[in-house]
Amino acid sequence: MTTPGRKAVFLDRDGVLNRPIAGDRGGERPPWRVSELELLPGVETACSLLRASGALLVVVTNQPDIGHGRVGRSEVTGLNDRLAELLSLDAVYMCPHPQGVGCPWRKPAPGMLQQAAADLRIDFAVSWLVGDRWVDIAAGRAVGVKTVLVRRVGSWDATSAGPPPPGLFADVGVAGLLEAVPIIGSPRSGCSLRA
Repeated sequence: MTTPGRKAVFLDRDGVLNRPIAGDRGGERPPWRVSELELLPGVETACSLLRASGALLVVVTNQPDIGHGRVGRSEVTGLNDRLAELLSLDAVYMCPHPQGVGCPWRKPAPGMLQQAAADLRIDFAVSWLVGDRWVDIAAGRAVGVKTVLVRRVGSWDATSAGPPPPGLFADVGVAGLLEAVPIIGSPRSGCSLRA
């Protein structure tokens, strides 16, 4: 008899858990050091409630600035460690490669989710992914988890991976992670939320 897997909430990092930084030439960039880390409103409460529901909290984040030489891996790892400490995350998976390297971990590819599932015995059928870009949603759809889009300007814009594939959609759209908690924890989701 097979033991059932565990439920997880896969979380993108920048724009879902923490505030991106205004870039020098317009646009945004991720924080590069712990001193730049600012959690978004409601994130600590949301993570606490999701943990209380029995879900594992697993960050899956593309960090191509490492591969481009804009920031060192140790700085980003330190920031990820601090985020894990603040939010009691179960794991953080990071792809440092820029687009074009062919890394199976780089979203929209599902490699980080697949590795986490193998490492932590995660059951995709009862799990969710929360992201703010189409690449997040595509990675979640590739493994069959339910998906939540944190709506931001540019969520469906083309990225270095290109435009979103035709027909791609998120199961739910929200303004922030806290708004997703009752949806993820609802009885029809397979999760039970103890608030």
